[in-house]
Amino acid sequence: MSAKSPEEICRLFQEFMAEGDLDSLLSIYDPEAVFVNESGEVKKGKEELREQLAPLAAARAVFEFNIRRVVRCGDIALMHTDWQVSSPQPMFVYAIEVARRQPDGTWRWLIGDPFTVGRRVAS
Repeated sequence: MSAKSPEEICRLFQEFMAEGDLDSLLSIYDPEAVFVNESGEVKKGKEELREQLAPLAAARAVFEFNIRRVVRCGDIALMHTDWQVSSPQPMFVYAIEVARRQPDGTWRWLIGDPFTVGRRVAS
């Protein structure tokens, strides 16, 4: 299943994560995707993304989200999203994400940065 809008990427991420479906999770990322991890390191490509997402998928982490804003410019969308994560460690993150429309009209995340702004551990 592919996202028909930037907003739909969040729903698919939530669904695939709850199912523990790592391959489907990776399918919502652009082939050139980069991800800023909790340590601030930039991870590139599917294999490095796989390493980041595998523990969460194995835990079937439950993610809830609230999209605050999406700003589109042609085939690029800047997303501001609140995420509440239940496991492996409960936390709230404010993610800045960039999505790119693919040649087939679907959308995938190109850049993910969920840890730079306002990370809070749930109490």
